[in-house]
Amino acid sequence: MNVLTRAAAGLGLAALLASPAVAQTKWDLPTPYPDGNFHTKNIVQFAEDVKAATGGSLQITVHANQSLIKHPDIKNAVRSGTVPAGELLVSRLANESPIYEVDSVPFLASSYDAAKKLYAAQKPILEKKLGEQGLMLLFSVAWPPQGIFAKQELNTLADLKGVKFRAYSKSTERVAQLAGMVPVQIEASDIATAFATGRVGAMITSPSTGTDSKVWDFLSHYYDTQAWLPRNMVIVNKAAFDKLSDAEKQAVREAAKKAEERGWEMSAIETKEKTDLLAKNGIKVTAPSDDMKKGFAEIGATMTAEWEKAAGEDGKAILDAYRN
Repeated sequence: MNVLTRAAAGLGLAALLASPAVAQTKWDLPTPYPDGNFHTKNIVQFAEDVKAATGGSLQITVHANQSLIKHPDIKNAVRSGTVPAGELLVSRLANESPIYEVDSVPFLASSYDAAKKLYAAQKPILEKKLGEQGLMLLFSVAWPPQGIFAKQELNTLADLKGVKFRAYSKSTERVAQLAGMVPVQIEASDIATAFATGRVGAMITSPSTGTDSKVWDFLSHYYDTQAWLPRNMVIVNKAAFDKLSDAEKQAVREAAKKAEERGWEMSAIETKEKTDLLAKNGIKVTAPSDDMKKGFAEIGATMTAEWEKAAGEDGKAILDAYRN
């Protein structure tokens, strides 16, 4: 190797050593739901989209099934910076403010289109509430709509009077009370046993939970009331987001927009597939009668008024925007 060759090689090595390594940021994102859940699949795709758009400078690891942080602790973990981002059920924060539970007010928004409109009405105030805690909303996706499962045919709301009804939240307990049913606290893991032993005779839940519980082993009817479509949300610590480069921020925003659109589509597909599976396994799937619709609408109006009173001016603003 002559002097010039050695010099060139030396300069090349020096330049390589002097070149800064590509900066890399790693985020952990916990979610309460298992790998097979459509919400989790959507978030994994979101993480892959961010990685691709940033050339690997921002890498997000999704921790499914409460493996990193339990569901009740995810919001505070993101707020404190323990993790930069996370997913949770929006209405889990209802104890902080009624604003967070508007998507779970029964019979207020009873279709995907209505749920999207309600989300649009809630979003500015939701973002404001989160911002007060140093949090940002990335995207929010609905679960399949909730329907009535029963052991017998239901023609009118009066047919539910006196029926023991599975309750798992304040809102489902209130539905039971207003319909003249007897609320019984039953966790999802105990659904099959509760019906088999006669502890309950009806419940309101999604077709996803219905198929997961194999309700065809102990129930006969499903009424597609689309009572409400609760949503999950993916949030990020604003300080962590602000540390990203402008290009990385844009990549996250664009991936989040795609994830929200894709997630709602996945939810609708999930609804159809799981409802079809109920029918395939012998469950009689029908729309509620006009009488039932009327009765549930009255229950919804009562619970909406109760929610608006609790939510104050922000609640009124959300409902005004939703209805106009």
